[in-house]
This record gives sequence, C-alpha cells and structure tokens, in this order.
Amino acid sequence: MTQAATYVYVSNAESREISVLRLDTADGSLAPVQTVGVDGQAGPLAISPDRRFLYVALRSEPYAVQSFALDAASGHLRPLSAAPLPDSMAHLVTDRSGRYLFGASYHGHKITVSPLGGDGSVRAPAAVLPAGRHAHATLVDPSNRYVFVSALGSDAVLQWRFDAATGQLTPNDPEALQVHPQAGPRHLVFSPDGRFVYLLNELDATVELLAFDAERGTLSAVQRLSTLPEGFSGKPWAADLHLTPDGRFLYTSERTSSTLAGFRVDAPTGCLTLVSHAPTERQPRAFQVDPSGRWLVAAGQLSHAVRVHAIDPASGRLTASTSFPVGQNPLWVEILSFP
Repeated sequence: MTQAATYVYVSNAESREISVLRLDTADGSLAPVQTVGVDGQAGPLAISPDRRFLYVALRSEPYAVQSFALDAASGHLRPLSAAPLPDSMAHLVTDRSGRYLFGASYHGHKITVSPLGGDGSVRAPAAVLPAGRHAHATLVDPSNRYVFVSALGSDAVLQWRFDAATGQLTPNDPEALQVHPQAGPRHLVFSPDGRFVYLLNELDATVELLAFDAERGTLSAVQRLSTLPEGFSGKPWAADLHLTPDGRFLYTSERTSSTLAGFRVDAPTGCLTLVSHAPTERQPRAFQVDPSGRWLVAAGQLSHAVRVHAIDPASGRLTASTSFPVGQNPLWVEILSFP
C-alpha cells in the first residue's frame, strides 16, 4: 500500500515566496521540495476543498490574489491566474463548494467574495462588504449556508447567511455575537462534528468555546480560558488556533512568549481543559496540524524557520524537533496529504 505524501506550504512575506516542504509522517522530518516566487508580499493561503488549487493573497500593492495548481504527485505549485483585491487581506478561505473565495481585510474593515473557476482561476471580487473594525478571518459552516467573520476591533463575530448559488451574503439575525471588551477576536475553527466553534482572541489571549445553532446559523458563548503560560509578563498577542482532525486536542499560539498551548476537548460538551504549554519558533504567527493528527508545524516570523512538534496521541503534549529554515517572515502554513 502506497503511503500518502504530505506537503507543507509556507508563505514568506518579505522574501515574496512560498516554500514547499515534504513532511515525513514517520519521523516528522522535513525536506525542501520547491520555492515559488510571488508578485508581492506573500500573505494568507487557502486550499480548495478538492485539494487541486492553492490561493495566496499579496499584502503589498498592487493587492491581489494569485492561484496555483497543486500537483498531487510532487507537491509542486504551478501558477494559474491572478486577480485584484481592494486591500491587504489578513485571511483567505474558500466556501465549502470551492466556487467562492472569501477575504478578510484588517486595515480595510471589509470582506470580499471572489468567484472561482473550476480550472482554479480567480476573478475580481463580486462583492465587497463592510465587516466591522479590523475584520480578521472568515469561517464557513459545514452546510455552506452560514458565514462568520471575526471583527477584532469591534469585539464581535459577525453572522451572515450565505447563498452558495449566487455567492450573496446577507446579515443574519442577530447580526453579531459580541464578545467581552478588549478581547480582539481573531481566528475561528469548527469542531469536526460541526456542533461547536472555537474562537481565539488576540488582545487578551483567551480561547472561547461557542455553541453553534445549525438551524439558525448563530453562535453563543459557553466557555472562556486563558492561553497564556504561567508567569507570563508583557502584552498578550495570540495568533492562531487549530484542532487535530479527530477533534480531541486544540492548540493555540501566542507571539509574545513564543509558545503553543494545548487543550484536551471533551467530546460531548466541547469544553476545554489545559494540557500544557510548549516553546516554539520565535513569534509564531501561524501553525498547522497535519492530516494524520500526529504532527504540528509552527512558523516563526522572527526566526524565519518552521519547527515540527510531535503530538502525543494519548495526552496531546507536544515534543519539538529542530528548526528548518524557510523564507523571510513566514506568515501562513498549510499542510496537505495526497494519496
């Protein structure tokens, strides 16, 4: 039986490139595969649901999104198309059908909806909508009927209805879930069973459990925990969060302390229990868990390197390997396995 090949894609802002690495899922080692230049500061990445295409937002003028074909045999990227964007984007994600690409602009306080072709081509936004202050990320529900946008400066998660046939977004009722003041909601992720959403707040480095009403398409707060390590001092600066594919463990990154926090997930309730904190690369803006759930790859903006952490399948604790250099100022990490 042929083992799946697993590839890591890292966007490097200052060196204006995407690093492609192969992850050996037997021992967690990395090997370089390809370095692909882009036409500006490489920002957030998004993968199409069918794993055929990769999209990268450029965070320097002229703002744009570029698309690439993914080669399942080699992991290589092949340039396909580009389209303009109205602002620098902090986050990209496709809808569940792969027909639309959502962008969230922190400085532009807006979200965009760009049509996608079946050939991986990307078009100029069909809609540009205000999304509170400092829109940061977009999350699409499993049914592809609802969309959530974190508005960091508004301390809110905006709630939208989504028409997948037309790409149209309309405000839901209520239009937003307010979080606690000065929290700074940043990134969101659905639990694998679609019953819960986890929200990471940047400014106070808390993680929240939100219950999802699948009929109404709305969220409600259930639990809030700190992600900061014991003895932390300084200004909290949380960055990213991801679940293992089986939903048993959740991890968050914090840039001031350069740490990863791990939490155990109680399946019936979705509630979190802190497992441990682990040091990682300097200023870990982005990380990702591989599809096997055995490895976590974190990128350090200040170390210009990624580090692989082994995930203990019983406890969820992390064990780090050595650093692997990538480009300058890595901003985003995606991991794909191909059979």
